[in-house]
Amino acid sequence: MSASASITVTDIDRLLPQTQCGKCGHPGCHPYAEAIAEGEAINRCPPGGDATVAELATLLARPIVPLEMDAESPKAAVIREEECIGCTKCIKACPVDAILGAAKQMHTVIEAECTGCELCVAPCPVDCIDIIAHPGWQAANTEDEQNLWLARRAEQGRRRFENRNARLERQRLEKEARRRARMQARREPAEPAMQTEQVASNSTPSTPPAAGNTRARKAALSATVRRLEKRLAAAPDDADTQASLQHARQQMADLQAQSQVTEGSTVASEKAPASSLNSLRIARSAAKQRLALANRQLAHARRQGGPEDIAAAQTLVERAEKTWQDACQALDNAEHR
Repeated sequence: MSASASITVTDIDRLLPQTQCGKCGHPGCHPYAEAIAEGEAINRCPPGGDATVAELATLLARPIVPLEMDAESPKAAVIREEECIGCTKCIKACPVDAILGAAKQMHTVIEAECTGCELCVAPCPVDCIDIIAHPGWQAANTEDEQNLWLARRAEQGRRRFENRNARLERQRLEKEARRRARMQARREPAEPAMQTEQVASNSTPSTPPAAGNTRARKAALSATVRRLEKRLAAAPDDADTQASLQHARQQMADLQAQSQVTEGSTVASEKAPASSLNSLRIARSAAKQRLALANRQLAHARRQGGPEDIAAAQTLVERAEKTWQDACQALDNAEHR
């Protein structure tokens, strides 16, 4: 114990082959190195073979023990491209980003970067991936050439594994940030609409600043919807874009309903001609439709969403109910003048 007290996980990881295959029972060579540092057996790495066991035993002052599984020589994956259906499952499984391709497009393995981990084989739904002896290993004729090739593969495998993990973590954080931003936007009140409502109830009919703000808000939301529709047309499966587009459309519907109620209420404060009553009825109808949509979204959130989704949907329902009540009240006031 004292002899290995100063040995770090990095020292142990440096001796592993960096295939990131998981055959040791851990999701990569570095996690296995961490487990070894905590006392786990050193004989669970088939790609490393007996040589790795011997090196680890020397480093950690432990006895040399036989491998738990048969040793493996370096391998590489090969995709039979004419049979590939472009499902991308092998791309997601590769721990070192050594497979190129896109959805519904042919995939191919970058031979020089493949560690032969075999993790791409099981997810393939059409079984079009073969595991072969690595051509780079076969081209090494002497022991020195083989050792040099193994060292280069290990360094590259470690670097690509770390880069992939960093990329996945960055994408996870970005996705979480976008999700939080959407939830925050849904919780925030529609300030321009509330300002318009307040002006309609407390001020004279002459309210150019509020009207200008409402028009500017409508124009901005309209541009946002058009941009998101174009983005969604290019990537129909993008859940973030779908959610953003839905939220923008909801804001437009809210603002439109509030604007119609405000305009009708302002006119009704002086007199209520037939055209004004018609506008108020249209506003009430729009508010009713908005409330029905909000209730459907709440029901959907309760079936499939989490607590935050339900809370956001409930806020939309409450806002739609307020708009509906205001529209009904404005029409009632106009009809009884």
